[in-house]
Amino acid sequence: MIRIGIIGYGNLGRGVERVASLNKDIEVVGVFTRRNPEEVSTLYSKVYDLNNLLEFKGHIDVCILCGGSANDLPEQTPKIIKGFNTVDSFDNHGKIPEYFKKIDKIAKANGTVSVISAGWDPGLFSINRLIGEAILPQGDTYTFWGKGVSQGHSDAIRSIEGVKYGVQYTIPNEEIIERIIGGEKLELSTADGHTRLCYLVKDEKANEDRICEQIVSMPNYFADYKTIVKFITEEEFKKKHLGMPHGGRVLRIGNTKDGTTHVYEFKLKLESNPEFTASVSVSYARACYRLVREGNKGAYTVLDIPPKYLSPKTDIQLQIELL
Repeated sequence: MIRIGIIGYGNLGRGVERVASLNKDIEVVGVFTRRNPEEVSTLYSKVYDLNNLLEFKGHIDVCILCGGSANDLPEQTPKIIKGFNTVDSFDNHGKIPEYFKKIDKIAKANGTVSVISAGWDPGLFSINRLIGEAILPQGDTYTFWGKGVSQGHSDAIRSIEGVKYGVQYTIPNEEIIERIIGGEKLELSTADGHTRLCYLVKDEKANEDRICEQIVSMPNYFADYKTIVKFITEEEFKKKHLGMPHGGRVLRIGNTKDGTTHVYEFKLKLESNPEFTASVSVSYARACYRLVREGNKGAYTVLDIPPKYLSPKTDIQLQIELL
């Protein structure tokens, strides 16, 4: 059995606990939280104070870190890898090289393994971008996200005064996708290929025009996008917009000779972004465990790890069943 510790118990932490129960070789030692453990209700796991994590050294094979990339992981991972092997889903693409370098140095100094950025993007999408570019060296790669809930953008609109409930969906431009698949060579920014659709419930006395203007002009989130804002009732919001679906696709459009075009596509359609990300994290916890048993140490990304390390099956089983 691979013994895991779940660090944090938000949407992702709950997903990891649920997914772990579906894997016969995974055992949850406990959930470790910054909250009062007595106030945290789990599906089946024991709950401990995060400050007591070191007491479990030698009893946990891999810690799955379920905090956010903005504040939690940059602080927690460097501390936890001093005593434990870890997996996280750090998703700030631009800061991954810096994050990797820091974690790699600490993990090697402490003889641990840390698998970083193990989600679906970065993660599975990263692998498929690599495969597409390697197989079709002459071509272009496009990534589209959605339709799905952006947690960061949803948090941004909820921070506006007068917004009671809010959610933001990232909507891919299907017309542009079809044009690309049809052979058009397009120079696209992320904004060109996506629309941001916001559903809001406002406080009774809040001004709709003010809220709309604050959203569409918000830098780094909405200012550069086509943004649609819709105000709905609280009843409709709770009925239709409490789920967390997401997904997207990676496209590699390449040529092997003039006039011969190939389309490589990887696509995800997820009813629950946290539960799917949790599934990826649990698989990479298994891979992390195998890297440790081989005597490895340091940081790894999904691009470094053999696919077979994700599976509980033996080499011969994989050859018979999947090759």
